[in-house]
Amino acid sequence: MKLGIVGLPNVGKSTLFNAITNAGAESANYPFCTIDPNVGMVAVPDHRLDKLSEMYHPKKTTPAVIEFVDIAGLVKGASRGEGLGNKFLSNIRMTDAVVHVVRCFDDENVIHVEGSTDPIRDIDIIDLELVMADVEMVERRIDKAQKAAKGDKKFLHEVDVFTGLLAWLNDGKSARSYDCSEEDRALIATSDLLTLKPVIYAANLDEDGFSDYENVDYYKRVEERAKAEGAQVIPVCAKLEAEIAELDGEEKAMFLEDLGIHESGLDRLIKASYALLGLISYLTSGEDECRAWTITAGTKAPQAAGKIHSDFERGFIRAEVIAYDDLMAVGSMAAAREKGMIRSEGKDYVVKDGDIILFRFNV
Repeated sequence: MKLGIVGLPNVGKSTLFNAITNAGAESANYPFCTIDPNVGMVAVPDHRLDKLSEMYHPKKTTPAVIEFVDIAGLVKGASRGEGLGNKFLSNIRMTDAVVHVVRCFDDENVIHVEGSTDPIRDIDIIDLELVMADVEMVERRIDKAQKAAKGDKKFLHEVDVFTGLLAWLNDGKSARSYDCSEEDRALIATSDLLTLKPVIYAANLDEDGFSDYENVDYYKRVEERAKAEGAQVIPVCAKLEAEIAELDGEEKAMFLEDLGIHESGLDRLIKASYALLGLISYLTSGEDECRAWTITAGTKAPQAAGKIHSDFERGFIRAEVIAYDDLMAVGSMAAAREKGMIRSEGKDYVVKDGDIILFRFNV
């Protein structure tokens, strides 16, 4: 999974990126500090994998990972190439979802490219640039379909679908919110539009605001906007996340407890991202390795096995499955086997979040 971190210059994108990836991306108090996108891989926190590692003491423990891409700050006119905008927009196209960082604090020492703090204005600026970039893409798609329709009338429907979408975009609305049939939505999805990508708003607060974010007016405005769009908003404090990132497990837990929170902004962001993209994790365990594997909810056993190796899918025989909670209840795989708790599942089995699986295959 690849998440693109976007927003106006100087809203805290690179500070947040540094905190959650420890990648050391440059962060400075001036626009266009980030020119090329920084990329960082982040381990997905999973207490189930930690418990399996305690049980097996494997040579290796491998968590699932998320790739974060810190994309340079967009400005007005990005869709027309302002501020190297075309390059930045192409970087967003490569991502599965967008984390839109919105500044929700006042600080005269941190320059705002628009001169003041206004999260909804900032969101509108980014949205408009993405919509305008999509307008250009849709116009090209319509032109291509019109030419193809001269030789094959089936392309006339494509012209109709994208012409309707174009009118919607020209009203400043995102492709995500366009109401159409599932068949037409599948057709639109082939166009790789920026405003089709699911969005999570990361409301970046200062330390005081983060401790009482539900009462911060800036945050409430972003929350209201997200609700209207069917999007999610996650409160974060990039500065605090940077401090949390420097701590080990026990120190981190104590720090979070002092703040009165149970999990970091990163943990909340990852959970929200998984839910947004319909992802789950299954687990494999043993003395050599305990590992978490990310799949789409609804994936059947052979395709889940293919995540490990294509031979597993091609030669799939069966999956030996136990739910994580069931294993923890009896304490060991041997006890689970004695009690007949390990199920044998075939090709039609839909893998569930937290399943611990041993795949049997023959190639």
